[in-house]
Amino acid sequence: MTTPARSIIETRYAQMFPRLEAAEIEQLGRFGETRTYRAGDRLVATGEVSPGMFVILGGEVAITQHSPLGRDEPIVTHGPGQFVGELAQLSGRPALVDARATRPVEALVIPSSRLSEVLVAEAELGERIMRALILRRVGLLESGGGGPVIVGHAGQSDVLRLAGFLARNGHPHTMLDPDRDSCARTLLERFHLDSSELPIVVCANGQMLRNPTEVALAHCIGLVRPIDPSKVYDVAIVGAGPAGLAAAVYGASEGLSVIVVDCRAFGGQAGASARIENYLGFPTGITGLALMARAYTQAQKFGAEIAIPAEVVHLQCDAAPNGTRFHLELADGQRVGARTVVVASGATYRRLAVADLATFEGSSVHYWASPLEGKLCAGQEVALVGAGNSAGQAVVYLAGQVRKVWLLARGRDLGASMSRYLVDRIAGLSNVEVLMQAEIAALEGRDGVLEAIRCRRLPSGEETRRQIRHLFLFIGADPNTGWLSQSDVALDAKGFVRTGADLGDGHAPLQTSRNGVFAIGDVRAGSTKRVAAAVGEGAQVIATIHAFLAASGERPPVAARPGGTDG
Repeated sequence: MTTPARSIIETRYAQMFPRLEAAEIEQLGRFGETRTYRAGDRLVATGEVSPGMFVILGGEVAITQHSPLGRDEPIVTHGPGQFVGELAQLSGRPALVDARATRPVEALVIPSSRLSEVLVAEAELGERIMRALILRRVGLLESGGGGPVIVGHAGQSDVLRLAGFLARNGHPHTMLDPDRDSCARTLLERFHLDSSELPIVVCANGQMLRNPTEVALAHCIGLVRPIDPSKVYDVAIVGAGPAGLAAAVYGASEGLSVIVVDCRAFGGQAGASARIENYLGFPTGITGLALMARAYTQAQKFGAEIAIPAEVVHLQCDAAPNGTRFHLELADGQRVGARTVVVASGATYRRLAVADLATFEGSSVHYWASPLEGKLCAGQEVALVGAGNSAGQAVVYLAGQVRKVWLLARGRDLGASMSRYLVDRIAGLSNVEVLMQAEIAALEGRDGVLEAIRCRRLPSGEETRRQIRHLFLFIGADPNTGWLSQSDVALDAKGFVRTGADLGDGHAPLQTSRNGVFAIGDVRAGSTKRVAAAVGEGAQVIATIHAFLAASGERPPVAARPGGTDG
């Protein structure tokens, strides 16, 4: 008999809900103020922005998990020395739990705006607090607590789209299928809906959305906030992949005011990797989402602002007396003012040139392999096209979830484009069959559901038909530079951003043809398409920006740190 997996609250309880010593509470005193609450008072409400983190000095506070379905589940009761808080407080976003005083309470309230100060100024104590905040979010992700409920049929493309958006942004949610779950049918009755009108999303505040866009859903759950149009940032970073997040961490930690904008989710293509095993410091490997979630939280710890989803449509270059050199124009009409801009917008997934591809995207054709897709394909045969490391990582992950993986590649040898450790691992998987010099000739199906693929062998042109309901595409990507089309930032023939020596003498490393605009990561011409290289460029560009701002007289030069290196 298989032993049920234990929840994180069972295995990491002491770290999730630590009890602070009197001396530690005294350390925190300068960051907040003491307040009192009567028994029955609500300190935090799901869906509302919390006043901050509460350190309990006396009394008790019950933490419960609220659901739009009307059920409240107890999580924990905090007593003296414990604190009420979660990652939402770090970024000033709506709370995902309810907190109510069960006895008269005296608490030290640290505003969200000062929480990052605590984490940086009180390093050892801050580490304990940060670990607790992260683990509490992981617990909510396990249960779906505090997040919206998606009601729709399993495998429906829009259900997968919405669930994927929430998952990649680290936001708890619950999925209900009316064909299998009575709670889903109850919600349909409550809103007087027919199953043909699905999917719907019910937010924690009770608001119901009919098949919303990602932006509409983000607004409903408070994931996005208005950007201050009067603020001028030292650095505006376009793209929240490894390069962009690294630049945010190093920039914010060194005193620059930083904002990061991304049109979909943090992590970029790296965030969709099933497992990264060749990134320095993780000998057992780590999922791309876990690695990027840490970077995302780290950037917020140092005070970087992150706006997701927020699509940049145009870069406007217009020097102004207040130091503003650039404006990023967003799709919703907002503008971001900045002294420098970092282009880290990465690349967009390349699509197959086959008929009716769009018909099957979302439901049967996928561009990443996450647990969501793994569950959808469990026990089936799937096909995957690609020969790079991302393709190899996806194959290894899927092989553990499905009955069989057919790997198709146009080349003669996987080793020419894939790391040896992945080639060897794939060779040892009994349920993976590799078809070299092969391509997809056609897709067959109806009503948006894939039923079969036709494979063409090269160079003979011989075709075979295989019954496949899910196809994964890892065939590379094109630079995401359309928003730069009117900015005079020089691109190469393939659309990648040219920088440094590629532009001739006098250009600083990572500097584009436009003074004050820099490019890093996959979007940069000549870059090494690896996570580690992107992170390195993210750190390097901040040093270049410091020099640029100092030369322009807007900031003093950064003093060298003793010891020569830092983490």
